[in-house]
Amino acid sequence: MSALYMLIGCSITVALIFLAAFLWALRSEQYRDTHTPAMRMLFEEESAHDNSHPRDSGEENNT
Repeated sequence: MSALYMLIGCSITVALIFLAAFLWALRSEQYRDTHTPAMRMLFEEESAHDNSHPRDSGEENNT
């Protein structure tokens, strides 16, 4: 029975830690803009068209 009390205490402690992390995320405005990151992945960036990558130059390292 004492193990049950210990597990209940541990679960309440973990729940309070997660609640504190959630409240910190709310206060630091982590959830302020949820629409922009989803739209950002749909549009290509200008650096995606840059052809100056060393692996695209055709040179191989044969050492």
